Amino acid sequence: MDNTNQRKALINSEISLFLRGLIIGKVLTLMVIGGLLWWLLKPNLLSRNNVNSSSTQNFNRVSNNESTFQTVADVPPASFNYGGSTAWASIRQLVDSQIQSDRPELQLRYVNPVNGTPGSSSGIRMLLDGKLDFAQSSRPLTDKEQATAKERGFTLEQRQVGMDGIAVVVNPSLNVPGLTVEQLQQIYLGKITNWNQVGGPNLPITAFSQRPEDADTVIFPSNSDLKGQAFGPNVQYVYSATEAVRQLSKTPGGVYYASARSVVFQCSVKALPLGQTSDRLITPYQEPMVSPEQCPRQRNQLNTQAIKNGSYPMIANLFVIIKQNKGSQQQIGNAYANLLLTDQGQRAIEQAGFVGVR
Repeated sequence: MDNTNQRKALINSEISLFLRGLIIGKVLTLMVIGGLLWWLLKPNLLSRNNVNSSSTQNFNRVSNNESTFQTVADVPPASFNYGGSTAWASIRQLVDSQIQSDRPELQLRYVNPVNGTPGSSSGIRMLLDGKLDFAQSSRPLTDKEQATAKERGFTLEQRQVGMDGIAVVVNPSLNVPGLTVEQLQQIYLGKITNWNQVGGPNLPITAFSQRPEDADTVIFPSNSDLKGQAFGPNVQYVYSATEAVRQLSKTPGGVYYASARSVVFQCSVKALPLGQTSDRLITPYQEPMVSPEQCPRQRNQLNTQAIKNGSYPMIANLFVIIKQNKGSQQQIGNAYANLLLTDQGQRAIEQAGFVGVR
């Protein structure tokens, strides 16, 4: 090999060593910088990990402490009959199906009355007659029902599990600002017979209602002077809320009251604001109101806030009616009420369109 080739080989070897040293130096420098950064950030990482760990523990603690259908004790493993309020229909569809999915040992069967219309009153009658194991009601027990139970050797307990409003609905074409509770009562007593008496057009009022003995809701509370008052001759009786809504859609002067949950969402009727006084009317729906033309693309939603805070003037409480006889009926009535009063049950009741009590 001549001197020129030797010189080239030497230069190439030196360049290779230089590059290798440069690369190793870079790697060592990065390692030192990375170690320094880790040392500086270590307290923050540890603190963040502790926070995350604490948050996870808190989340688990909330989850573990939440009452569910699974946590309810003394649920009898058998089949039971129940019935009552038609206002509870969405609870039976949504909540009761969840209960039976989580507690398959419990089977619930809804029973309609053989004679008469389904509702709170008929359900309580069937419970008194031994045809149901417990009943669902959207009104409180009457003195007469309590007296009948006592005559038959037991008592009835009402356990509140939710709340609903009582909504007043009319034909969508009716132009009236709203009603006071007293005006509504006077309409059903037959003392107000024309809409012009309450700020509306000159149009006769046609009042629809379920028969009082079958009604789900009441507008003459048990603690008022009108308790037990009979409806006026102007009232036309209907079988159900569905029939009433159908009648209202073709009766310009028609009016009907029912569970807010069952009528506020309807497209063919209009819910009226209600108040204790005419200068303080509260809507049973969330404002702004959805017009019939927008429905069913949009639907009015229940004014749950007004029901919850008590500003809405007509409330229907939801009760489980339990037969206190120290038997299986008392056990299942208590168990069903306890299931609905769990955190899971209260959420499901609100998903069904009502207001929880917890």
